[in-house]
Amino acid sequence: MALPERMKFGIFLAPFHWLGENPTLCLERDLELLQLLDGLDYDEAWIGEHHSAGWETIASPEVFIAAAAERTKRIKLGTGVVSLPYHHPLMVANRMVLLDHMTRGRVMMGVGPGALVSDAYMMGIDPPTQRRRMDESLGVILRLMQETEPLTYEGEWFTLKEALLHLRPYTRPHMPIAVAAAQSPSGMVSAGKHGAGVLSVSMPRVGVSIASGKDDAAARPPLNEYWRIAEETAAQHGQTMNRDEWRLTVHVHLAETREEAREQARVGAGRYQRDYFENTLGNFSDFTGPPDEIIDYMMETNQWCVGTPDDLVEFIHRLEEESGGFGGLLVQATEWATREQVFHSYELLARYVMPRFQGSLVNLTSSQAWSEKKRDELQALRSVALNRARQDYAERR
Repeated sequence: MALPERMKFGIFLAPFHWLGENPTLCLERDLELLQLLDGLDYDEAWIGEHHSAGWETIASPEVFIAAAAERTKRIKLGTGVVSLPYHHPLMVANRMVLLDHMTRGRVMMGVGPGALVSDAYMMGIDPPTQRRRMDESLGVILRLMQETEPLTYEGEWFTLKEALLHLRPYTRPHMPIAVAAAQSPSGMVSAGKHGAGVLSVSMPRVGVSIASGKDDAAARPPLNEYWRIAEETAAQHGQTMNRDEWRLTVHVHLAETREEAREQARVGAGRYQRDYFENTLGNFSDFTGPPDEIIDYMMETNQWCVGTPDDLVEFIHRLEEESGGFGGLLVQATEWATREQVFHSYELLARYVMPRFQGSLVNLTSSQAWSEKKRDELQALRSVALNRARQDYAERR
């Protein structure tokens, strides 16, 4: 399975912001980042929903998207993701359809069960119920967006009585919809059941498959096995899956050299992994060394791509081999380096990586090669033309 002729590129903006910084300025910087990406011709940005733990500070991706849409022109904006068990499905459907109209079809809906147990805990939601509730809610949301008759439904945790969206989607039959797939197969199952796209926000190591039994990336199946789950589930429900709507999220930081990239990101990446994912959330890590060596370990085990644009090109090809083909690459938005260095990393990706996977360079390369091959012949013709011009001028004097 080959990559699509034009791969989509974007970001997954949780976001992650350091404790101790002015949160208002952090949110403003997030909006500025989307403006930068819009100008750099990125395809999309997915915005997260979180309510606890201090780092991921956007509580409503829909509100954020409304503001971002006013500052951008082309980039598509998605919820990354709406945690469906936190909301009544009628309200989710209405908010997304409103955004679909306000953005003239630039909005996408990503859904998930809720990533932080602390969020569910504060709302009195039993975490083992979240994935089942997400699936139930998604099924109802799809019906609301597509059906024109009032819907009455008695669910496990919500009720609809003659519910009808009085505003139908701007995008027919509805905006693009994707399901987050992270640490369990449930996301792939739900995507297959409903024929939705997939946002893989936590992936196995590229080129590594180790059944260690631990709760870490290496213990999960390879990417192609995840996709097989979605396809098999889709077949059982009369749906089809499209690899072009499968997006993989990766940690990336680029610079002109590998050494520059690694040193720019070393301290920030170590703090990000150790302070938040391990110390705050309690996630397992099989690396227990000092924080400033985490980036080296993540590079050695192919979990992050920190280097040059060429390194990312190679990384994407390894992902292609591991997955069997996918349609979009999302950069996990982080602030491992200075603002200028982070923004420059996105610029390098746009200038030197995106064209390699979007068919932008094929004819340019062919045209240059053709010209070089025929340069002697063409120069001879040029000399004839110049001599003729001089001769004509001399004759007119």
